[in-house]
Amino acid sequence: MTETVASAPSATPDPFLHLAGRLVPGGHVLPIRVYYEDTDFSGIVYHANYLKFMERARSDHLRLIGVHQGALFGEAMAEAPGFAFVVRSMTLDFQRPARIDDVLEIHTRPLEVAGASITLGQRVMRGAELLVEGKVKVAFVAQGRARRLPDALRQAMRATAETPPAAG
Repeated sequence: MTETVASAPSATPDPFLHLAGRLVPGGHVLPIRVYYEDTDFSGIVYHANYLKFMERARSDHLRLIGVHQGALFGEAMAEAPGFAFVVRSMTLDFQRPARIDDVLEIHTRPLEVAGASITLGQRVMRGAELLVEGKVKVAFVAQGRARRLPDALRQAMRATAETPPAAG
């Protein structure tokens, strides 16, 4: 996950914000349809594509909690030149395969918001069926070293994390 961080909304409202999924108590849900290009020769989702689905969900989660990537790039560069988000660690547990034309939901929730990192839990669901479960730790770095998360991002993530997840 290499993304720019911004905390102020864009001057122009995003007419396609509805494509970013939805916030739910405790996190975010992004629906994704499986297309032919997502599958391998057998019609099953290629394992690496789950990483893409999860990345999109993390990005859209940020978008919906008001962290507009790119909107304040200059300000962030002034605070921490050469900044980036990097995946520090990731674990995945594949339970069941998804197939072409399936509609999946990628559930994302903050598990821990630390000084220079955020740990997120992610689940790929087909209805009530768990397909893939993951945990990703994303670090904020600048000039090759871990740096404190920007306050706007920390506050937005903590607010999301403190909302109890929906039952189910």
